[in-house]
Amino acid sequence: MSAVRTQIYLTAELRGRIDRVASSNGVTMAEVIRRALDVYLAEEPDPATSLKATFGAAPEASVPARDEWDRG
Repeated sequence: MSAVRTQIYLTAELRGRIDRVASSNGVTMAEVIRRALDVYLAEEPDPATSLKATFGAAPEASVPARDEWDRG
């Protein structure tokens, strides 16, 4: 695996949590972060799917006619 060195700032609490996960799984802190990013980025929603899921979410909403628009 080719890697690029990247530095990030973590809170003390987050660093401690990552250290505990790394220790309990026998991996490095970097590996914990890489795995977490893989999961996070794999779950990134498709914007079109998200928009489609909201269609009709507010059926009671009314839209004014174009001639009523405030073009101020």
